[in-house]
Amino acid sequence: MTIALAEQQVLTQAIAIANVPTLLPLLVQMTGETHWLDAPYGVRREAGLGDNDTGGLPPAQQQAIRDAALEAILAWRGGRRLAIEQPSEELLVRMLSASMGERVPQEYGEFTAAQLGQTPFLAHKPFDVPNGFHVLVIGAGVSGLCAAVNLHKAGVPFTVIERNPTVGGVWWENRYPGAGVDTPNHLYAFSFANYDWKNYFCLRDDLHGYLEKICNDFDVRKHIRFDTEVEQISYDASTQTWTAIVHGADGAAQTLSANIVISGAGLFNPPVEPKIAGLDSWTGERWHTARWPQDASLDGKRVAIIGNGASCMQIGPEIQHEVQSLSIFQRSNHWAAPFEQFRKEVPEPIRYLFKAVPLYRQWYRVRLGWTFNDKVHPTLQKDPEWDQPQRSLNAANDGHRAYFTRHLINELGDQAQHLLDKVLPTYPPFGKRMLMDNGWYRMLRNPKVALIDNPIARIDGDKVICADGSEHSADVLVLATGFDVLRLVNTYTTIGRSGQTLRDAWDDDNAQAYLGTVVPDFPNYFILYGPNLQPGHGGSLIFVIEMQVRYIMDVIGKMCAQNLGAVEVEPAVHWQFNDEVDARHENMVWSHPGMSTYYRNARGRIVINSPFRNVDWYKFSKSANLDEFIVEPRAHNAAAQ
Repeated sequence: MTIALAEQQVLTQAIAIANVPTLLPLLVQMTGETHWLDAPYGVRREAGLGDNDTGGLPPAQQQAIRDAALEAILAWRGGRRLAIEQPSEELLVRMLSASMGERVPQEYGEFTAAQLGQTPFLAHKPFDVPNGFHVLVIGAGVSGLCAAVNLHKAGVPFTVIERNPTVGGVWWENRYPGAGVDTPNHLYAFSFANYDWKNYFCLRDDLHGYLEKICNDFDVRKHIRFDTEVEQISYDASTQTWTAIVHGADGAAQTLSANIVISGAGLFNPPVEPKIAGLDSWTGERWHTARWPQDASLDGKRVAIIGNGASCMQIGPEIQHEVQSLSIFQRSNHWAAPFEQFRKEVPEPIRYLFKAVPLYRQWYRVRLGWTFNDKVHPTLQKDPEWDQPQRSLNAANDGHRAYFTRHLINELGDQAQHLLDKVLPTYPPFGKRMLMDNGWYRMLRNPKVALIDNPIARIDGDKVICADGSEHSADVLVLATGFDVLRLVNTYTTIGRSGQTLRDAWDDDNAQAYLGTVVPDFPNYFILYGPNLQPGHGGSLIFVIEMQVRYIMDVIGKMCAQNLGAVEVEPAVHWQFNDEVDARHENMVWSHPGMSTYYRNARGRIVINSPFRNVDWYKFSKSANLDEFIVEPRAHNAAAQ
């Protein structure tokens, strides 16, 4: 097949600026020549979270790789087959190790194959669904959409209930300035739905647009009831069904019935307001970051932000130049990593390369996965012999502290001496959510900006008054105070087999679930983004959700195939798993006493984060073992109304 000159030209432009480490495994698969994995082409490992575009190689070696890659790609575009279409797991690990410039454990072979698409996460064949079988999905955000697409592909009848007027969840609700993702977009995306990302780290509008496109491309919008809210769901053991009470836009109650309920209600809702004396007496404008008015204007106004976590870190640098003044009230400080690709556009030739050569996109994504997922996990374990446990966990974690501290000091510049005590954390890196530095430290050098670390005592009129008596006047008060995270599944009431609510089963804020997904006494009920599922060591939540949905689909498929009416996790299985979760957390950074974090509840138990690696979750979720469940033959058919 002849390749058009225009395509040759754009591919030539793309390869000239492409990521060299990504080209190495691509070359191996396209040519079958493994010498590209050895000297003199050995990638030098780079500190930080950047792409390491040159691989640290001398110009001559870089050019040799680019020339060979262009030749191989043009030959492939011309019709030549891949020399190695499905590399062995051993070769995959060798390829990834060479591409990263560090040793990747052999156990990542199958996991890498799955990331490359050799093991599809999307349901690929219809289930033999019994008559009347129906699934109710709560929420049409990232989790709910993933479930909906899989159910649709498997031919399983379903209905999605969404309280908002469209899909997107947090990416529909959060509209504050600078709202965006802190995971690379090519990783923060479904494996089954590629997208032409304009930036490496996109903002809210692009992320929401991506989810809208998925909804349309996979034809699931017709299954979604928008502007409808779930009030309560309850399980009826006699019929093996769930009954849901929902309210539409008119407020009228309606009852629905389903065999299975999948909760995709999410973690970051509802927003919470701080308990500050006099807050309701505020005389100026006031709103939570998750309820940012579309017509809000901060031009020339004095703005006060309470809270300095992820949303504040995105908002502050974005609005600093338009406001008259910006006062940020800090309860505790955070670590922030260098953000090399902040607002960096994906060059047009590279966007074409991602589209025209899927193998390049897949290996680029695999490299991101290693960088942002499990790579850091070993450094979050406590070393009992480490002599400075108050500041770090082990030698590697102390190296992270030194690296992030140097970055912080460099960014603060001539203000470092003045601000260092306020911004430098005393606890180990990764103890709280690791933020990405989008200009936060440079913003603190702006004379318009004040970082205030005195506790707030009360609010009086248009003044925030601190414990030391200082007063700070403002026209606008922004509450960057987060969400009711620890009380998972809190937007509706869930009543199980015995009549107990999920809230009571969890003693309010002590959520536990087997694989973060199923709970004893709640048959046929699956929780997406459940307890101890967040990859706190880094990475893409979307990939975790895909693995979780794959597991749920396996359960549903086996229920259909074996004519089962109810599946409920064995209590012993559930508690044994959660005992392991707690035991592992005892040796991890999130149990460190030197900081507060939304990851753990008042008891000190880690509720949100997973102590496991992504490769572990891949193994856990690969298939469902029904021996771990109490199963009942199907006794009743019920269709959603």
